[in-house]
Amino acid sequence: MRVMQAVVIQHPLAQCHLAAIRAAATPSHQFRRHLNLLARMLFLEATRELTLQETTVQTPVAETKGAILARPMVFVPILRAGLGMLDGILPLMPDATVAHVGIKRDEGTALPQPYYANLPANLASAEVFLLDPMLATGGSACEGVRQLKAAGARKITMICVVTCPEGLAAMEKAHPDVPVYTAAIDQGLNERCYIVPGLGDAGDRYFGTC
Repeated sequence: MRVMQAVVIQHPLAQCHLAAIRAAATPSHQFRRHLNLLARMLFLEATRELTLQETTVQTPVAETKGAILARPMVFVPILRAGLGMLDGILPLMPDATVAHVGIKRDEGTALPQPYYANLPANLASAEVFLLDPMLATGGSACEGVRQLKAAGARKITMICVVTCPEGLAAMEKAHPDVPVYTAAIDQGLNERCYIVPGLGDAGDRYFGTC
């Protein structure tokens, strides 16, 4: 299902993993497992239309045609919660480049505060995937995309687990060329700018620091 620039993955298994990580009773080790698997499913959908390049493969029996990706791949988790999504996705593309951006939210103003970036030189020629479980106000995501574009990225896709109308509106306004793949569009933000119903603080739940 498409909403604005968002693609909502409604596969039954994806929705089961989402329900598990929403549940407050889910312990960290199970939260990690379900988030990893859900991130993998979202990534598979987000890469469905990647461009391929034909190659030749020698099997044990005969030569045949095969395919490789036409462009290199770069994963960019937003620290620290995005690392949980990276853990699920990287085994599918172990030769991908992993970059990092550190952006924290000022709890008083809900504005993004960038504090770290380590980006590769090949962004302009790569398929770039920005990873963050939550797209709430959109501040961190918009800032992350801004940094990637400033460093040369031309083809960026955002993958998140849960988003809301406010976050999507912010992304639509700032970066209408960046598609968002998600498992749910929730009803909105509360007074603390947390997604409702959401799943709480994904970083704290993933790393067991809540």
